[in-house]
Amino acid sequence: MSINRIGLKLGAAVIVLMIVILVSSGFAVNRLFTNFYDAQMRDNTQGIADHFTTMAESGDPSVQTMIRNFAEFSDVKVFWLNADGQILTLSGAKLTNPSFVRVRDTQRLLSGHPVEFMSSDASGNRFYVVGKPIKAGSSTRSALYIVSSMKKIDNSLLRLRNLLMLSGLGAFLLALGMILIMSKLLSRPLLQMQKMTEKMANGNWDARLRVGSRDEIGMLGHSINDLAASLQRYRDTRRAFFSNISHELRTPVTYLQGYAKVLADGLVESDKEEKQYISIIYQESVRLEHLINDLFDLSKMEEGQIKLTLEWLDLKEIIKTAVRKVKLKAEKKRLSLQMDLHDRVPDIRGDRRRMEQVLLNLLENAIRYTEKGSVLVRLVRHEEATVLSVSDTGIGISKEELPYIFERFYRVEKSRARKYGGTGLGLSIVKKYVEMQGGTVQVDSEPGTGTTFTLIFPQEKKLGKDRINP
Repeated sequence: MSINRIGLKLGAAVIVLMIVILVSSGFAVNRLFTNFYDAQMRDNTQGIADHFTTMAESGDPSVQTMIRNFAEFSDVKVFWLNADGQILTLSGAKLTNPSFVRVRDTQRLLSGHPVEFMSSDASGNRFYVVGKPIKAGSSTRSALYIVSSMKKIDNSLLRLRNLLMLSGLGAFLLALGMILIMSKLLSRPLLQMQKMTEKMANGNWDARLRVGSRDEIGMLGHSINDLAASLQRYRDTRRAFFSNISHELRTPVTYLQGYAKVLADGLVESDKEEKQYISIIYQESVRLEHLINDLFDLSKMEEGQIKLTLEWLDLKEIIKTAVRKVKLKAEKKRLSLQMDLHDRVPDIRGDRRRMEQVLLNLLENAIRYTEKGSVLVRLVRHEEATVLSVSDTGIGISKEELPYIFERFYRVEKSRARKYGGTGLGLSIVKKYVEMQGGTVQVDSEPGTGTTFTLIFPQEKKLGKDRINP
């Protein structure tokens, strides 16, 4: 059974944070109540001490009895300090100095200054002690010690601390359970993604994640699904490519071998038949050359080694040259090959050979997939761009296929692809070369109506002015 390391780390981090918060909060609450109770005890004891001092300074003969009764009612102890520094009870009997009495405090009281401090006995019980001088006129004749026990307050604080510990433990256990559940829920999608990527690494690109959230994790899941779909499509098109390429290579090679053997063995019956075989050999060699060139261009694109020789190009001239080269193919299929070249179209900056290859690929594609009708090449100047389009009246492309037609190895209508030929490389080469020359490619198509490829090249300045061709 595998350990959920993500959930473990996430849970541990939250638990540590929870412990820090609970401990800090506990200390803060404990300190708050301790300070509050201490302040209350200090104020009460100070008030009692002031009252007893006032009574003692009044000179009333019954003052000791009144102070003793008041002390019992207030739950404090009162000790009398005479002028000799001896501690007496309120009855006047001498008392062995209690543990809280200190020489410096006695001296301070008899010199007319009050004292206050916290003390404790051997059992650890705390006391709050207030000393007040009793003045007779301008001199100090004695003093009072008022001692308040902190036992009740300490017991209350102990109960409070126990309550804080129990509530903190309960909150910790509750939070621990919630953290374990939440960490498992939050880490489950990440673990599923990890398993998904392992499957993808092993070549299983058919698997998909079930994405149920719309947050960042859900977006990541959708991205992984899109990546898997892209890799699956790449794998399928690559397989189709290798299948097609093997067929495309085998066919011309078979023709070349067969007709070359016929000629070499002298099995030709007439000069006409010999010329026909030589023509077939030539056509198949040209076909093989185109295929090899496409593969070579693809290889260079894969390695990023394509370099363009940029110059100012007259697109009209390049279009006419390309149309002349494909004219024979169009005539064999009885297609109308037309040109609509507007005046005053500026030159563009590009590579002559690559631009001609782009046009040839588009024209050959249009002728290949058009059985009747026409192929039109149009060149116009539109606002700040030069627009070149190649339109046909062929079989068209479905909307589902349009997003993928520029992908390498992709072939539209796989069931009919072999009938029309091609390797699935032409359009990807077109897109690459057009973008390298600063242009963009758009495509519009309707099945059964035809397809239009549009190349858009932003206008550039030459020597501060557009170079215009009449």
